[in-house]
Amino acid sequence: MRIAKQDIDVKMEIPGAVIRQQTEFGDATGLGKISGEYFTLSAGVDTTPLFQGLDGNMCQCPHWGFVVKGELTTTDASGKQETVNTNDLFYWPPGHNVKVTADAEIVMFSPQSEHSHVISHMIEKVSG
Repeated sequence: MRIAKQDIDVKMEIPGAVIRQQTEFGDATGLGKISGEYFTLSAGVDTTPLFQGLDGNMCQCPHWGFVVKGELTTTDASGKQETVNTNDLFYWPPGHNVKVTADAEIVMFSPQSEHSHVISHMIEKVSG
């Protein structure tokens, strides 16, 4: 799920402040501790080979985030693709791969235990 800033409903606007809210933006029930993450990624990065060996050969951790700059495309198990761009909020459900189509910086919030497992797996892939 992605949504551009301008498509998020304005809930309150006063001098000096605009509050936008997108409700129903994912479900964090039972996920435990959350980690905050900042990724800097170059165009052409593709997680597909890094996720080989994980369940379904995909990241099975959900992520909520914001694209500071750039463009990324996710692909899920059914082959469905979704592209997120600069200033988009996004939710990536479990079961995805990511390809960076333009140099990107993203901020993500992820279940700490699950994403730490995925990151450790990626580190093993590149160092082994």
